[in-house]
Amino acid sequence: MKAVVLLSGGVDSTTCLAVAVRRYGADQVMALTSYYGQKHAKEIEAARKVAAFYGVRHVEQDFSAAFAFSDSSLLASSEKAVPHESYAEQLAGRGGSGTVDTYVPFRNGVFLSFAAATAGSVGAETIIYGAHADDAAGSAYPDCTPEFFEAMKTAIYEGSGHVCTLAAPFIHKTKADVVAIGLELGAPYRFTWSCYEGKEKPCGKCGTCIDRAKAFAANGVSDPAMEG
Repeated sequence: MKAVVLLSGGVDSTTCLAVAVRRYGADQVMALTSYYGQKHAKEIEAARKVAAFYGVRHVEQDFSAAFAFSDSSLLASSEKAVPHESYAEQLAGRGGSGTVDTYVPFRNGVFLSFAAATAGSVGAETIIYGAHADDAAGSAYPDCTPEFFEAMKTAIYEGSGHVCTLAAPFIHKTKADVVAIGLELGAPYRFTWSCYEGKEKPCGKCGTCIDRAKAFAANGVSDPAMEG
């Protein structure tokens, strides 16, 4: 096994998987999908479809206990409604910086720690996750920032005995850039799910729906998941 990829079932992680499969081959890639107490299972169902499309080994893990004390609006345990406004609009109400209401404390840190233990166990040389510049802006999601990435990269490298490293190929790219890469690689975006609401169709109003729509529009194509 060469690579372990965090696969949420969304655009960014699916593109990461496409990159990994192209680079290492499907038989050398493992995808990790996490349940963390989110309000719906749409992302997990999407991850299963994406993993099956690529024919990679797919592992699911429950980390909900780690976030039992969080009141993030993304979690089923929270009574907060998911904000129907862009990340920029949410941050504007916080003086232009600070976490957004859908941030789950240290979520990527928990996922990456498990990925590091898994990678060490299966002999993988790299862990890949889909943090990008739009999520890092204003520290909306601080576990997507370059600073967090560099710190976790060092921790994983040192903690693995200099065997495994962390990669975030989109850390300095926008979501539109990510989509451009995925389109070139033929990523199966028709299977992906990004919306924070768990309804039959994406709401089109939450922060991630807004970002996703802009990313596909910037590439001059329609969102395959919205067709039909």
